[in-house]
Amino acid sequence: MMSLNLREQSSLICKILNLIDCALVCIFLWALVTWYRVPWNYYYTYLLWVSFGLSLISFQYFQLYRSWRGWKFYLEFLVIVKAWGGVVGALLFYFFVFKISHAYSRVVFLIWSTVTPLLLFIAHVIARKILRHYRSKGKNVRHAVVAGAGELGIKLAREVEAIPWAGIEVLGFFDDKVGPDEKSTVVGKPILGAIADIRHFLLNNDIDYVYVALPMRAEKKIFSILRECRSLGARIYLVPDLYVFGLHHAEIQSLGNTLVLNFNPNTEWKRTFDVIFSLMVLTLISPLFLVIAILVKFQDGGPVFYRHRRITSAGKEFGCIKFRSMVVDAEEQLEQILAEDPEMREEWAHSFKLKNDPRVTRLGRFLRKTSLDELPQFINVLKGEMSVVGARPIVGQELNDFYKESAGRYCSMKPGITGPWQVERRSDSASYDERVGLDDWYILNYSLWTDIKIIAKTIKRVFDQKGAY
Repeated sequence: MMSLNLREQSSLICKILNLIDCALVCIFLWALVTWYRVPWNYYYTYLLWVSFGLSLISFQYFQLYRSWRGWKFYLEFLVIVKAWGGVVGALLFYFFVFKISHAYSRVVFLIWSTVTPLLLFIAHVIARKILRHYRSKGKNVRHAVVAGAGELGIKLAREVEAIPWAGIEVLGFFDDKVGPDEKSTVVGKPILGAIADIRHFLLNNDIDYVYVALPMRAEKKIFSILRECRSLGARIYLVPDLYVFGLHHAEIQSLGNTLVLNFNPNTEWKRTFDVIFSLMVLTLISPLFLVIAILVKFQDGGPVFYRHRRITSAGKEFGCIKFRSMVVDAEEQLEQILAEDPEMREEWAHSFKLKNDPRVTRLGRFLRKTSLDELPQFINVLKGEMSVVGARPIVGQELNDFYKESAGRYCSMKPGITGPWQVERRSDSASYDERVGLDDWYILNYSLWTDIKIIAKTIKRVFDQKGAY
């Protein structure tokens, strides 16, 4: 009954939740005014009613009561912040037009406008936790079918199974690869028929979602499903076959009246973070920076910095700056070392590094152990050639020889001073494929929170010096 009632009353429940949120906004305002012993007057009464009305409209406009099944909590929080930002913006305009800002306590308004999103989010989390509890017990379950039993459809079905709290049950697949008389299952789910059978199945069964997980080349079948099944009661979702292109961060944009799929990662926030973080670091370490530069110069009179050609976004090359940690004629000595020592030649071919490199100076060995040789790369970050966090900076030969189908992903973003390879394995990686895999993982999963965690782990790595040489 719980499942039946929730499904049939979902529209009414959304309206009730909207009213509860609006009431919560007003109750919190009243509580703050009472707590700070601010005299209540008709201005606060007007503010209460105006806030209730604006919240009612804004929360609906930003679709705060959409289905959040399977969504992460922080995404809902961002929508709440946007919706509440619209309310606060409208209130500030209201104060300005009627010249009444003096009638309100600044402390009360500041706390109310900043804490309310968190309060609303906590209320939504509690509601979602309650729903998740019921869904995990098999109640309030929505039924779904998947069009396409290939790799993409299987991946989708496994994702749904991995999040039982979303309350979605995949009943089976539709696929043209299986004959009408042939019984078959995929990941424990039955093949319910061919793609053309979906319409008949929807007419005779209560289905909530249809996930179209067909390859892009099957556009005729996709259009057929959209044309014939959109009026049969189920919501239809197209699962884009973006994994073919190896990018998760694609987004739909418009070019005039034409929709285009943007495969270029959104790194605007990343650039802002890079510039602010690099300026802070260079300012704080400027005395250390100067000391290291003097020591490098006086050890043998050679140049302070060493620039090595590395690959950045779009496959372009740039000069990656480091404090020089080797002898002046390091390149010439490398050729001789590799020609005379087969073991070192094999090690170089495997990792493009030598663990006991005779070209490294005594000071250089210390700089490498502590990763202080990489501090000048913050200059590369400010120039827009690198990021603070990203894939490893590699040379052109590595890109051509080892990255292969991952080369396009690598060139979609700037390399980083630090990254998953530096904090997980560094030079102790068992194989080059593992390094490529770590770079792939970052490019497909990067976020601000991921960057912050990697930076924190990097600081720990600098002190334990594991895997650095």
